[in-house]
Amino acid sequence: MAFLSKNEVEQNLKDAGCDAEIIREFFSCEDERGAAQQRALLEKHREKLLARVHKEEKKISCLDYLIFQLGKEHA
Repeated sequence: MAFLSKNEVEQNLKDAGCDAEIIREFFSCEDERGAAQQRALLEKHREKLLARVHKEEKKISCLDYLIFQLGKEHA
């Protein structure tokens, strides 16, 4: 990652919600072969975050449905 400093990458990983273990694992595979491992690690974390977003979206949809139903009852 020549375009970013190690500190910038670490801060970005923290901002993305990566814990200390993920950050340690990310930096432990910095050689040429490790780029694929780093990418896989980031993609796995992204999938985890996206699953969480979808779970929260479902909760919002449930609330929206109830709000809609309440609006129909009082209209």
